[in-house]
Amino acid sequence: MHRRTFLRSTGAAGAVGGLAGCLGAVGLGDSNPDVVLEEPDRQFESGDVPYPAWGQRVPDVTLPAPIESREVRLRDVETPSLLTFFYSHCRTVCPVLISTQRNVQAHALNNGYGDAVSFFPVTFDPARDTAERLQTYAEDMNVDPAEENWHFLRPASKDRAKAVVQEEFGVAFQRTEPEDMDSYMFTHAALTLLVNADGFVERAYRSKSPDEETIIADLKAVRGA
Repeated sequence: MHRRTFLRSTGAAGAVGGLAGCLGAVGLGDSNPDVVLEEPDRQFESGDVPYPAWGQRVPDVTLPAPIESREVRLRDVETPSLLTFFYSHCRTVCPVLISTQRNVQAHALNNGYGDAVSFFPVTFDPARDTAERLQTYAEDMNVDPAEENWHFLRPASKDRAKAVVQEEFGVAFQRTEPEDMDSYMFTHAALTLLVNADGFVERAYRSKSPDEETIIADLKAVRGA
């Protein structure tokens, strides 16, 4: 799935603007047999947006999980999953996105469904986000990647990150200049995806601060179907 345009961001490095979500009410419906949640209340069709949206299948990509020394094919995941896109040196949006996933993970572990959901934060900064760096970042963010449902994913190269995150998932990111600056940042969009166990997108939360209670409720409906 090579999308024609990208979900873009505005403002300073790491900031996101103009990305208000259009989410509908949670509920069971039969308007699309591939998904559990009803179509969200929105002004567009899924095929008109750059990212995988309601009722569309997640891109068929395989990415390394460096802390676990293995690879993950996203369409092979057998539980509902949450995906988001980040880089560990981000000081604004990414910590919020990762914290949201961590809080949903904590709810899952504390309420007995930890093995019924998977979490896939995907970095688009493979040059710096090595396995060692991601392990340290996990500790800083109070995430336990040893839990079997949490998987940091890292494209193998800058080109691969662009091909997967930008072209397949439609999430634009741009590194700050100059090119040789060691402490570079990114301008980037914010996106969190709820994908069901069959690999279809149930919700695309287009917010830099997604509401974890909404995600937990949506996830409960998807898990219970």
